[in-house]
Amino acid sequence: MDNTGYLLNLEYDQWAPLPIVGPHPPARYKHAAAVINEKLYVIGGSRNGRYLSDVQVFDFHSLTWCIEHLRTEPPVPTVSEEHLFATSGHVMVEWGNKLLILSGHVKKNESFLVKFIEPESRLCGILETTGRVPVAREGHSATLFGSKLIVFGGEDRRRGLWNDVHTLDLEAMVWERLETVGTPPAPRFDHSAAMHGDRYLIIFGGCSHSIFFGDLHVLDLHTKEWSQPEIRGDMVTSRAGHAGVTIGENWYLVGGGDSKHGCVETSMLDMPKLVWNTIASVKERHPLASEGLSVCPALIGGDKYLVAFGGYNGKYQNEIFVMKPKPRDSVRPKILQSPAAAAAAASVTAAFALTNMEKPDVGGIENLAEIDAVREEKRVIELSLKDVKDEVASLREKVDEVNGAHAELSKELLSVQGQLVAERSRCFKLEAQIEELHKILESLPALESEVQALRKQKSKFEQDLELAEAVTRQNSGGFLSWLSGSS
Repeated sequence: MDNTGYLLNLEYDQWAPLPIVGPHPPARYKHAAAVINEKLYVIGGSRNGRYLSDVQVFDFHSLTWCIEHLRTEPPVPTVSEEHLFATSGHVMVEWGNKLLILSGHVKKNESFLVKFIEPESRLCGILETTGRVPVAREGHSATLFGSKLIVFGGEDRRRGLWNDVHTLDLEAMVWERLETVGTPPAPRFDHSAAMHGDRYLIIFGGCSHSIFFGDLHVLDLHTKEWSQPEIRGDMVTSRAGHAGVTIGENWYLVGGGDSKHGCVETSMLDMPKLVWNTIASVKERHPLASEGLSVCPALIGGDKYLVAFGGYNGKYQNEIFVMKPKPRDSVRPKILQSPAAAAAAASVTAAFALTNMEKPDVGGIENLAEIDAVREEKRVIELSLKDVKDEVASLREKVDEVNGAHAELSKELLSVQGQLVAERSRCFKLEAQIEELHKILESLPALESEVQALRKQKSKFEQDLELAEAVTRQNSGGFLSWLSGSS
């Protein structure tokens, strides 16, 4: 059953929880997530200091979670489950038909691992890389730049902080350290990064072991030069552990915090203009005001969405929230013209042309009646234009009525969908109870056999008891007769 209809009724720039059907996955943070083929893949993460090793998949059509069972590709050397899945603070990037899982903290590993999952074939493994392989780290960023990945910053297993830049050629699988000029960002981890214009790497926020950053840095990948441009717009608080995702030329930041307070606002950076805007806000202690959450772009039914999952704000989270970002393209959509609108446009054009005509050369007109004919034509056009305007006004009223009715129907649809989800959950419970009753019914023949056997045993016991009593009475009568004879 396709349950994506609820997405059509979402308000722009507003977060809404998804009505999940069935059980949720374990709550977590510092996991990695991506949406591919209208399914959300969540891999690894951390909970109570333990690295999680599962691969969870959420289907936006059925609104259900399931665990993905993978198999290692034969040509890849044997990979332990610990190395492949139990990871925290890693990054996941879609590349071709693969999801690349980039480093993160795993037990007993010092090198930067590049793992992969193929969702369609369910193959997984580790990709062999060469070159100047960076040290293993977590809380770094990995951003696509053409056929390369740009890795910046992070924290290694010895709690060392980095502000280095590495590139991974995804076609040759060769690492290279990028030598830059200018003043780089301070070493940090749990920051966010975005690519703009296939040239500029933007870094925001993150933290060291004592400072939470709210600065923005730009690396020009053509000149290899760092800069810190002037930013305008709404103030964005310092944070780490937030999530960033780009849609078009806009960069959205969600969640994060400073270990004391979670960030409640969703901010958007207009990257060409370098202007911050706050587009949404949630309450304190809301699951979206968490550190270590994931937010990824999703294309569902042809529409773009932001999908958030997990995080930690004093409590580990496992809910899904979605937002439908308001279109902010500079190109205006084409207006669909009705016959009335087309007639109005033609009338306006003709009237404008007549109004702006130069005065005619009377001497060049043989019959002045032509002028009167033109004026009469103009008057007819003006009357026609008035009729068209009245028709347009009437159509607008009808459109307003239809929009109002649509809004009411949308509310009713949301209510019905909520009831449907509740009924579906109740059905699942009833099915479980029915299954239990079936098991009990299946065991009834055995119970009846046991009862029948017990009845037979009881009957035999009663018969034996009566026989014993009769023997006892007979023996007692013989003794009394003997006594009477002796006397």
